[in-house]
Amino acid sequence: MKTFSAKEKDVVRQWHVIDLEGKTVGRAATEIANLLRGKNKPIYTPHVDCGDFVVCINAEKINFTGNKLDDKMYRRHSNYPGGLKEITAGSLLEKAPEQIIRFAVQGMIPKNTLGRQILKKLKVYAGPNHPHEAQQPQNYPIV
Repeated sequence: MKTFSAKEKDVVRQWHVIDLEGKTVGRAATEIANLLRGKNKPIYTPHVDCGDFVVCINAEKINFTGNKLDDKMYRRHSNYPGGLKEITAGSLLEKAPEQIIRFAVQGMIPKNTLGRQILKKLKVYAGPNHPHEAQQPQNYPIV
């Protein structure tokens, strides 16, 4: 018996809507990453993009546990001397709540060309409205 390997043409993509209101960042991000990679499907193949599209709404109402709103830092560097920029999770939640989800999911997918392709299927919105009604997305409950 041969090992099954999915091809790009075999993949049937669905659209899922995840409401992040009251959810914890890390627990929500793992569910989102699994949907994006396609790990919930029986045809999952690690080197093929088998995942679905994910629309996340209410990103501004996501929760952090403990003191992470004040203590957790998001850092980036411009590659120039003294070019380190830091922002706390609380400040980023006020300024750009979509970025918090994107950074958490980005850390859970491969750091290569496939990972960048997978990340394009993630759509994150701060409020409850999104422009993807034409794709008829299904609600995906996360615990």
